[in-house]
Amino acid sequence: MEKRFKVYVYEEGEVPLVHDGPCKDIYTIEGRFIQEMEQTRNNSFRTKDAHKAHVYFMPFSVTWMVRYLYKPNTYDITPLQQFVSDYVRMISTKHPFWNTTHAADHFMLSSHDWGPHASKGNPDLYNSSIRVLCNANSSEGFDPQKDVSLPEINLRSGDIPSSLVSPSPPYSLRPHLAFFAGGVHGPIRPILLNYWKGRDPDLQVYDYLPKGLDYYSFMLASKYCLCPSGYEVASPRIVEAVYSECVPVIISQHYVLPFSDVLKWETFSIQVKVSEIAELKQILTSVPENKYLRLKENLRAVRRHFVLNQPAESEEHGLNSVSAFLSAEVENQKVKIRINGVGVGENTEDATIS
Repeated sequence: MEKRFKVYVYEEGEVPLVHDGPCKDIYTIEGRFIQEMEQTRNNSFRTKDAHKAHVYFMPFSVTWMVRYLYKPNTYDITPLQQFVSDYVRMISTKHPFWNTTHAADHFMLSSHDWGPHASKGNPDLYNSSIRVLCNANSSEGFDPQKDVSLPEINLRSGDIPSSLVSPSPPYSLRPHLAFFAGGVHGPIRPILLNYWKGRDPDLQVYDYLPKGLDYYSFMLASKYCLCPSGYEVASPRIVEAVYSECVPVIISQHYVLPFSDVLKWETFSIQVKVSEIAELKQILTSVPENKYLRLKENLRAVRRHFVLNQPAESEEHGLNSVSAFLSAEVENQKVKIRINGVGVGENTEDATIS
């Protein structure tokens, strides 16, 4: 795939709003992808010849737009949409590619919650382009037939936390059935805490952990990690669960899971409806031990697809960096668009991959 799939990165625009992005904290993946695509050395995906490209990347950072253009507490995102509109006007005037396909072979990427709103700055960008978004909410315009769901990865220092760098031994002791700790926001988390906070020692459910307790230690000591959506559908907790081999229990509505065109999420996670929160313990304890062990084994297999390698690495029989895997998804979406919604996945024998 790497040898034949090529991306052209538009050179227009000035830093920091274009060609740059955050490389730490909750918006890590936005800056790291832009940074990686900007590199021409050792980048097998990028082509400097726009006529040889299969897709075209607009390397603006919505996160930096929020930092430098947005006026705090106004909730006015017009400046973001205006910048996007101006940028599209610039590249579509200077180059023929946008108008040729009405943006169907162009993509943007955003890890910020406001990425979908910023994309409304141009109708073709919103309706026709491939939008790569962490906030992949199908009830708010995310279209799985053309858009790509991106995992939200929170690397506070820019690196995976030391306790999660190497997978724990396969049969390490996990005394807790399930664990959650996080802010009480959005419509789902209050329901979870109302039913389970302090109610059952098997389900370690907190809003915020008491002082002296370690978040990642709880993940590593739990069989299942509860991953309820907050204000927005995505949560970095899912990737942290993958790193810690704590089977993610996804509790959400309208969330299109990351790389769901390629990964078989049912092979390494459990999805629970909001209406089933009261039955959480029954649902989890009814999972046969052999199924749990398969889920955990598959977590170990998919981990490499959620790791941000620098530089991006690839394997002969798979992909082991988010950027490489994302490129496979973008290519897949372009194929789907070309053949009217029929998806074509990568050929693989990995049971966790479609």
